[in-house]
Amino acid sequence: MMTHTYKVKGMHCASCAGIIEKTFKKTPGVAAAEVNYGTETAKISFDETQVNPVQLSSKIETLGYSLAMDSMPGMDHSQHTGMNQSKHEKIMEVAAMKTKVVSIMPLALISIFVMTWDILAQFKFVAEMSYTTGEFFHYLMPIFATYALFVVGKPYLQGLYRFVRHGAANMDTLIGLGTVSAFTYSFIVSAFQEKLRPLINVDHTYFDVTIVVIAFITLGKYLEARSKIKTGDAIEKLLGLQAKTALVVRDGIEIELPIDQVVAGDLIVVKPAGKIPVDGTVFEGNSYVDEALVTGEPLPVHKKNGDTVIAGTLNTTGTFTFRATKVGSETLLAHIVQMVSDAQGSKAPIQALADKISSVFVPIVLVIAFIALILWIIVGQQYLGFSRAVSFGLVSFVDILVIACPCALGLATPTAIIVGVGKGAKEGILIRDAAMLEKLHKVTVIAVDKTGTITRGKPELISIENFSEKTDDALISILASLENKSEHPIAHAIVSYATEKNITLQSIDTFEAIKGRGVRGTVAGIEYWVGNPQLMKDRAINFDTTQIDDATRAGKTPVLIATAEKIIGIVMVADAIKPEAVEAVAALHKLGLQVVMITGDAKNTAAYIAKQVGIDEVLAEATPEMKMNKIKELQAQGVVVAMAGDGVNDAPALAQADVGIAMATGTDVAIESAGVTLLNGDILKLVKAIKLSKITMRGIKQNLFWAFFYNIIGIPLAAGLFYPIFGWMLNPVFAGLAMAFSSVSVVSNSLRITAYKL
Repeated sequence: MMTHTYKVKGMHCASCAGIIEKTFKKTPGVAAAEVNYGTETAKISFDETQVNPVQLSSKIETLGYSLAMDSMPGMDHSQHTGMNQSKHEKIMEVAAMKTKVVSIMPLALISIFVMTWDILAQFKFVAEMSYTTGEFFHYLMPIFATYALFVVGKPYLQGLYRFVRHGAANMDTLIGLGTVSAFTYSFIVSAFQEKLRPLINVDHTYFDVTIVVIAFITLGKYLEARSKIKTGDAIEKLLGLQAKTALVVRDGIEIELPIDQVVAGDLIVVKPAGKIPVDGTVFEGNSYVDEALVTGEPLPVHKKNGDTVIAGTLNTTGTFTFRATKVGSETLLAHIVQMVSDAQGSKAPIQALADKISSVFVPIVLVIAFIALILWIIVGQQYLGFSRAVSFGLVSFVDILVIACPCALGLATPTAIIVGVGKGAKEGILIRDAAMLEKLHKVTVIAVDKTGTITRGKPELISIENFSEKTDDALISILASLENKSEHPIAHAIVSYATEKNITLQSIDTFEAIKGRGVRGTVAGIEYWVGNPQLMKDRAINFDTTQIDDATRAGKTPVLIATAEKIIGIVMVADAIKPEAVEAVAALHKLGLQVVMITGDAKNTAAYIAKQVGIDEVLAEATPEMKMNKIKELQAQGVVVAMAGDGVNDAPALAQADVGIAMATGTDVAIESAGVTLLNGDILKLVKAIKLSKITMRGIKQNLFWAFFYNIIGIPLAAGLFYPIFGWMLNPVFAGLAMAFSSVSVVSNSLRITAYKL
């Protein structure tokens, strides 16, 4: 079974997505299909032994749609390199729409001018047109209407044709049927004016309606398409991080090659200010690399032999050579782009209602329109006369078809999801799919792991007590020089501290590792002992045990340094709390969330860390199974739980939680294992992720409200239900204008999400 996402060409509205999805699901060999109007994509799971992409495309081609050939795997290198092939096509499509808008809007303005003059003349605000002027416009309007319907309105005629031939109705069908009806009625009245005069009012035609409705709907679609291009900015910016070429060493010669020709194992040279083209490991040289655009880390990271480099990051100073380990779609950047793309194309559960309504909307609207026409003719003629009843019936028929656009309904969820996921990506918050984004806003309890989430995840030297006459740097120099010979993780923490502080290490004359206790060595002719409290007890060297016990209870590891006679210093090594952890937990509390820490660490250490950070509840010394059971216990209480962890020993709990959140840095990003991934392991991004979910869901609900409200009010008004009470009859021109801008308003409301500060 193969799952792939394809670009779909020819979609104009939410109903199109419903038609395509239904067609795919009926195709033998297709297990699942999800079509998204917002992203104009189709995610299809199918058995490649029964059906292939070309056959899938042919299934929808008769309905006026197709799968983009360049989005099919194996067709070109767009998937391999992550390069965006659709943006240019979309810009060209928008440019073509703009040409249509520019050509028809002057005709629409002239039509509006004529209509306005007629209306004002009826109320005696202006004088009636002269006979010559009236006749001029009488012959001009059919010409304008013919151009509007058969040139600019061609997509709507095609939609009507497909409906007649295949029974597939979409928004184009409604517009096509409404404008063709108005045009045909007007043409017949104009052609057989004298013969029809005894039966109906032949002085009024609807050529102007055909022109203006098509003009406004085309304008609305143009503005909608232009707005939707902006929603894809996040992926565009991510793709912009990628280098287009790489300087590859082949047979000892440096050759500049397109990125899709780089293979794993190649040696690649990166010069100052150059982008790193693929993932790899430094082979020769060193430099500082700016990884901020991928990891969010503001300071350049020093890279030396054996260190990992990431595609899309920027080399700042030196020249170095690295060996390619991951290329094309395997790179971290490609994974991030794919994840953002998949998330933007996914559907949130809240969209199910909108999809269900959109799928039956067009047929229902067609039925309502015909019922309104018939009722106006049958009932209306008893009160208005046959001529006015037919005229009102036709206006209602056209109004309903035009105003009942499901586009706003179809755009309500996907546009907000696209913008929300894109904003998250810019903030270093990678969201797997729309369902996770929706679930996240319902979370009431945040469960967090300690190591790597609340703390940095590695031992660090956090304090120094110096009892000697030496400076702190001199004391650390001796301590680090001795620990440099040890393989213990705590020794590494001390040496790393000295390296970061640029403290010079000294030569060691003698050295001995004392198993389970520490080390002994001679520096500058003086013998030193470095290790745990038990080593000092063995040596019968006195020290203050109270201080040591307090430190141990707080989760710190004391390292003592002594000469043969006395203790000259104590350093504390611990897994330090992340500076942002306290602020993050306080922000989560402010959002009304309970924070629970679930860790495998000792109770004393866990309790101390929890108290420092302000965590509500602690479960310590927990196995992976115990962590998962704690999540189940919380869920049994009826709460929605998000679990934040490192994605390894927390995997069962991450899977059990309603939303799994991976705290990730660099190439360790756990994209496949979590619903949400926070780049750079910054716990403040957890707060931002929850705020983002709330903002996005609020935007979706606003969009759905206005989309439903618009149709609930618009259709009865268009049908003329308010005419007997208030005398209100909607002009089809205003119906077209309202329909066009309803979609634009939904997209604009979604784009507001980008303005919110997380």
